[in-house]
Amino acid sequence: MKTIIISLALFIAAAVGYQSQAQINIEVKNNIELKIEELQKQKNKIEKIEKDKLREEVQEINEQLENNEITATEAADLKKAAAEKRALNIQNQKNIIDENIALLERNAETVEGKEEKKIDAYYTSLGFLKYDEKIEDVEDYDSIPERTTSNTYVAFGFNHALIDNVSLSDSPYKLGGSRFFEIGFGWQTMLNQAGSLRFNYGFSVHLNGLKVKDNMYFVEDGDQTILEEYEYDLKKAKLNYGNLVLPLHFEFGKSTIKYGSKEAYYDVDHFKVGLGGYAGLNLGSSQKLKYKKDGENTKAKIDEDYNIEKFIYGLSGYVGYGDWTLYARYDLNTLFKDNPVEQHNVAVGVRLAL
Repeated sequence: MKTIIISLALFIAAAVGYQSQAQINIEVKNNIELKIEELQKQKNKIEKIEKDKLREEVQEINEQLENNEITATEAADLKKAAAEKRALNIQNQKNIIDENIALLERNAETVEGKEEKKIDAYYTSLGFLKYDEKIEDVEDYDSIPERTTSNTYVAFGFNHALIDNVSLSDSPYKLGGSRFFEIGFGWQTMLNQAGSLRFNYGFSVHLNGLKVKDNMYFVEDGDQTILEEYEYDLKKAKLNYGNLVLPLHFEFGKSTIKYGSKEAYYDVDHFKVGLGGYAGLNLGSSQKLKYKKDGENTKAKIDEDYNIEKFIYGLSGYVGYGDWTLYARYDLNTLFKDNPVEQHNVAVGVRLAL
């Protein structure tokens, strides 16, 4: 009986041991299969990364060609050499991965726990593991970004009217108290391959305000607009006028070709300068008054055209970095038509690309 019990115990122990080892081997095999799958993905990532680097090199060569630093023949030779180098890099790194996959496949059926550790150490020692880093999915290196894109922007700041032969200190308008707001939608077209010269165009709405000081307000006197003293104590006298214009700007500044999800695009998040102008039509005007009458605060709104020039045109520009730029515009047309002394609207502020 004792012999039977001992024999039975040894049999159970052997069976348990065999089952445990079988389970370990299954887990090891599954782990190796996962590593092989990861390595296959690495091959695709390597190709994309090398092509991404090739794009950057080609762009630098194009910039050198554009700046007349090299000839067209030299540019073609440099591009060919860069393409050959990246192709060789891709092939060499893929060969390393293929060898490692072969090693894992050979040991997938017979590997034991201690052998798996050796394979794991060899696997993690290979340089291509740096491609585990997150990268963007890109097209082939010769994909071309769209040359024309759309954008929306807003601008805001101080507004004023410059009067001929009148200094800012003697101006009847509040300096700093008058403001403007502008919102626009437009398109940007790259004029060269490097994207350093761009043409911006579209349409925008100018909302201008002009505050008067010294208890004065605007009055139409026939074909002219003049200032007169108000009969009550004015707290505010503000002329509002809006314009719909078509702005045109040439923009200068570095741009970079980048690659997002399956598309290439120009990134102009750099220092930039824009110079141009605008032309359009006046949309209307009104004057808001706030004053005290018989001890009570009173408001009034007067809708008149105030002889404001209907056709608007001027010069504008901006300078800055990325989405934020300093912005200024100057109306070449007179603010009030038929007035004996010319006045020109001017606006200075900031512009934000949305």
